Amino acid sequence: MEHSGSDSSVGTILGTLRDRHFRRLRRLLGRAGLFGAAIGFSLVLTGFALATSDGGELNNRPSSDPFSLSANEHEELKAVLEQGQALERQSRWGEALSLYEEAIRRFPGHTQLQIRFHETRLHYDLIRRYADSTFLETVRNLSERNALQLYDEVLFKIQAHYVESPHWNELYTQGVHGLALALSEPKFLAAYQISLSSEAAASAGRDLEFIVPPLRVQSRTTTLEAVNRLTQWLHEKVGLPVSAAVMEMICGAVNSLDPYSAFLTPAQLSDLYSQIEGNFVGLGVELRPQEDALIVLRVIAGSPAEKSGVRAGDRIVAVDGQKVRDVSPDRAAELLKGPEGTSVSLEIVDRDGRIRSVSVIRTRVEVPSVTDVRILDNRAKIGYFRLLSFQRTTAHDVETALNLLEAQGMRSLIIDLRGNPGGLLGAAVETADLFLTGGTIVSTQGRNSEENLVYTAQEVRKCAVPLVVLIDHESASAAEIFAGALQDQGRGTIVGTPSYGKGSIQGIFPLTISGAGLRLTTARFFSPRGQPYAGRGVIPDIRVQVAARPLAGRLPFDSGFTSGSDSSSISGDVSSQASLSTSRDPILEAGLQAAQQILAQRDGATR
Repeated sequence: MEHSGSDSSVGTILGTLRDRHFRRLRRLLGRAGLFGAAIGFSLVLTGFALATSDGGELNNRPSSDPFSLSANEHEELKAVLEQGQALERQSRWGEALSLYEEAIRRFPGHTQLQIRFHETRLHYDLIRRYADSTFLETVRNLSERNALQLYDEVLFKIQAHYVESPHWNELYTQGVHGLALALSEPKFLAAYQISLSSEAAASAGRDLEFIVPPLRVQSRTTTLEAVNRLTQWLHEKVGLPVSAAVMEMICGAVNSLDPYSAFLTPAQLSDLYSQIEGNFVGLGVELRPQEDALIVLRVIAGSPAEKSGVRAGDRIVAVDGQKVRDVSPDRAAELLKGPEGTSVSLEIVDRDGRIRSVSVIRTRVEVPSVTDVRILDNRAKIGYFRLLSFQRTTAHDVETALNLLEAQGMRSLIIDLRGNPGGLLGAAVETADLFLTGGTIVSTQGRNSEENLVYTAQEVRKCAVPLVVLIDHESASAAEIFAGALQDQGRGTIVGTPSYGKGSIQGIFPLTISGAGLRLTTARFFSPRGQPYAGRGVIPDIRVQVAARPLAGRLPFDSGFTSGSDSSSISGDVSSQASLSTSRDPILEAGLQAAQQILAQRDGATR
């Protein structure tokens, strides 16, 4: 294992199955706190996802009881729900997911938003799976017996490792709901050459709940028996392969655990390991999907994309002659993948609307975890670097940056964690240890005793210059562990906005039968002072007010989508960070002022 609402428009699933599912989901929400999460590539071990798993509330804001909202907030929430459901009706699941994710952060605890988020996530993940050739191949190659063995293996890993004791009936019923939802999706039916009218699909979906009485599903064994009976019935009724039905029940069950836990296709598992190692074969770009294009958010320095002239802000509108608007964003991203040494043709529209074609050769790309290493203030000798994520090489990369800056006479250091979605628990601990001479860095607590650990700093040579750490609401997980350790130990001044408030650790578990894997929440983590991060995050010592953008109508940030040609998922304003212009960056400006004041106070004290 690696650590790492009332108006519904959900396809054509109607009637009692949906209504009963929503009642169950509300109970789950009350217990587990399903807040917004970044899905898929944005979670490694301590997790790149952004959510809480224990009912905490984001940014210390009270739960958004609809009766306690102001008139403006009520109108904003109404607009978000209307926009989100319009996106759902158009099957623009990625954009809807991003919208709900942001709205949940604005209105934590709002049940209707949480339900819409959960339902949209199920659709989004379904579409992604059926645009993934490795998943389709897995299903085709699974016999009925192996599919049931795979389901049993998933149940076993949940029973053995998940942070809470499994509720077998809920796992089963959520699997049923996932399968019913799949029956409403034309792409799912087309994959198995099944022709069903929307009425027939809805009827089959409703009937699923009554095949096996829920009271019988009270153990791992009876859950497996229930799945076998239900999938056999569905095969006889509509001709759906048992293996396909079992896989949907697996995905529905795992997705119901919390926003971080998920089934990983073989391709997703491979990409996740590439992310951990910090290298992959591809183009070297970070992408965000839109309806008709893939937006280039960042181009890795020295990557084939950079050498071919691809720039941040470009819009990829066609891949190898296929228009992005004519295929799903995941399908377009799939087209970017390929063996090392092969080429891909891109049609690109730049920021000025000019169209050009480029050919990019796929090569192995090393993903840096540390960038923009420089002396920011030459007079005061204030160093700076941006820490993008926590991967296996991060501690080494930080040491290299420190050596470079120390050689230039660095007297103080600003570490920019904004947009850092997290990464490996071990990497966060190792990196924090470079700046601490002792004491606790982080502690973890899980259902199993082996998850109850305390990580402490080692008393060896350290970087001793004053530290300022920049964070924002997208600094999550391992980034919070790092910033929180420096803050609690009085080692650094934290500047910015409250971090996201993720407080759980995920493990990556390969599955023996399919080549796929699971991402499961295994523990929760706490600050050196024993405070939970979930729902609170790291509160800056110096808070900077940043103008908020309206949720409705904003350009969505789909943190769950990253091109297979790139294994990093870094958010934030790339262009402004690259220039390091403090006049356009209030958080950086505040951080620089804090570093200057700390040095001035230190110099004054020594005179």
